[in-house]
Amino acid sequence: MTYVKYIERTRDYYLSQGYDQSYQWAHFDDVPFTTLKKPLAQSRITLISTGEIAIRFDPDSEDDRMEKTQVGNIYSIPSAIDPDRLYSHSYAYDRFATNLDDLNSFFPVTRLHEAVEAGRLGGMAARLHSGHYTYSQRKTLERDAPEVLKRCREDGVDIAVLVQI
Repeated sequence: MTYVKYIERTRDYYLSQGYDQSYQWAHFDDVPFTTLKKPLAQSRITLISTGEIAIRFDPDSEDDRMEKTQVGNIYSIPSAIDPDRLYSHSYAYDRFATNLDDLNSFFPVTRLHEAVEAGRLGGMAARLHSGHYTYSQRKTLERDAPEVLKRCREDGVDIAVLVQI
């Protein structure tokens, strides 16, 4: 099995584009992770994607919307939507090493619904969240992350799983 050397490829890409230095990855000595306050079987979960998750358009469906209240780069979609209608229109992935054909390989919404049905998780939050790519650490820290946190709190989320394309 071979692995995509994402950090190395990103560094090489920036240098090949004429930048004096490669992309500076965010790094934090203090990360605010916490232990769960209740068992998984009693917890509400959501997905947060750094990739662009979208809904395939169906003119006859009322579910066909991303939340109209997009703030910064953050938008939400209903978690109850049929996963077959979701896809990523992102172009910011290594198209030579992988593809976006299997939604659950990068946005495991079906697997989470199955875990809820099996009683391993307490429930899904009403919304799933996604953000358009931004390379501004300042905008992520000051605008986008607080917006995701606000939405998670509104939905009573106990666990948020961050996934990346």
